[in-house]
Amino acid sequence: MVEGSMTQGAGQGPAVRTATLRDFRVPPYAQVPVQSGQPEQSVPATGSLSGHPGNAIPDDELPEGYTPTERDLPVINVEDTVQVHLAAESAGPGGLGPLYVVGDVHGYLDELLGSLAEQGLVDPEGHWAAGTARLWFLGDFTDRGPDGIGVIDLVMRLSAEAAAAGGYCKALMGNHELLFIGAKRFGDTPVNSGAGTATFQAAWLLNGGQRADMERLQDVHLQWMSRLDAVVEEDGHLFMHSDTTAYLDYGSTIEDVNDTVHQILTRNDADECWDLFRKLTKRFAFRDEGGPQAVQELLSQYGGERVVHGHSPIPYLLGEVGTEEASEGEEDRGPVVEGPHVYADGLAIAMDGGVTMAGKLLVVQLPLHN
Repeated sequence: MVEGSMTQGAGQGPAVRTATLRDFRVPPYAQVPVQSGQPEQSVPATGSLSGHPGNAIPDDELPEGYTPTERDLPVINVEDTVQVHLAAESAGPGGLGPLYVVGDVHGYLDELLGSLAEQGLVDPEGHWAAGTARLWFLGDFTDRGPDGIGVIDLVMRLSAEAAAAGGYCKALMGNHELLFIGAKRFGDTPVNSGAGTATFQAAWLLNGGQRADMERLQDVHLQWMSRLDAVVEEDGHLFMHSDTTAYLDYGSTIEDVNDTVHQILTRNDADECWDLFRKLTKRFAFRDEGGPQAVQELLSQYGGERVVHGHSPIPYLLGEVGTEEASEGEEDRGPVVEGPHVYADGLAIAMDGGVTMAGKLLVVQLPLHN
C-alpha cells in the first residue's frame, strides 16, 4: 500500500499539527449573522440554482464578476452504463480489519450516521463500534446539506476513536473542501478563472455554501481540511474524490500529488488555489468510450487495480435524471440508487449516491465481488 504523505495514521488525533493555512481573512458575508426566517440554502438573489447536484450555476443571470468553472452536467443514456450489485468480503488482508468507503456526504449528518450504523461501524450514539475496521471518506463533507460542520466534527472524532480501537478512519480532499477553504481564506478576492474573473465567495454560495457552516467554521476545521490527501492506494483500490485525470498534473507518484496539493494550500496564492479547485472539479473522464483507457492511465501511474471515486452522482452516470424539469403531465421521479456503480470495463467504482438529490448516501465494504 502506498500511503504517500498521509498525516492521519493510527494513533494520531484529528489536530496534531500547527496550522499550515495562515492569515485567514474572514469575508464580510461571514461576519453577518444569519437572520431568522432566511432560507437554509444561501444563494445570491440573481438567478436560481439549476438543480444539478454537481457544480450548479444559475440558469439565467450570473452575479457580476463570476464566471462558472463548469457548465451543467451532461447526461448520457442509461443503456450506456451498467449498475452492478455486488457482495463484499468480510475481512482485509494481513490481519487488518475490513475496508469500507463512504461517498459524498454534503452536510447530511443524519443520513451519514444512519448509513454508518447500518454497516455496524458506529453504535446508536454515533461512536466507533467497528474495532480494527478501516474507513475511508472520499471528500465533499460540506455544502448543500444542513450540517457540514457537524459532519466534519463527526469524522474527526471517529478518526480518534477508530485509532484507539486499532482501526482507522481517514478522509480525502474533495473539491468542496477546496471551495470552503477558499471562501474563508480569500472571500471576494478576484481570481483568474481562465475565462474571466471569479471569486471563491461567489462560487461557494452558488455551489450550495451554507452560511451556518461558515459561522461555525473554526481553525481546527481548516487545519484538518487543509492537510487531507488527494489520492491514496489501499488494497488495490486507488481512492480519489473526482473522476478526472487532472491528478496527473500534480505529480508522478501519490506522494508527489499529495505534497503538491499541500504546498499549494500553504502558499496562500488565490489564483493557484482556484486552479487546483477548477481542475479537481472536472468529471466524467471514465464514462465514455475512452473511459477505460483514462482509468488505466491513472492506475499505471499510481498503482492499484480499480479507481474508487465520488464527485459525479450515480444518477447522472446512469442517465436517470435527464432533465431539470419534468415534462407537462409527467411526475418527477427521484433517482434510484441501490449501491455503487461499477463501470469503465469494471475498472472504476462510483460512490456518490446522490444524497443531495434524494438519492442514497453510500457506505460499502471493499473489495467488491460478483
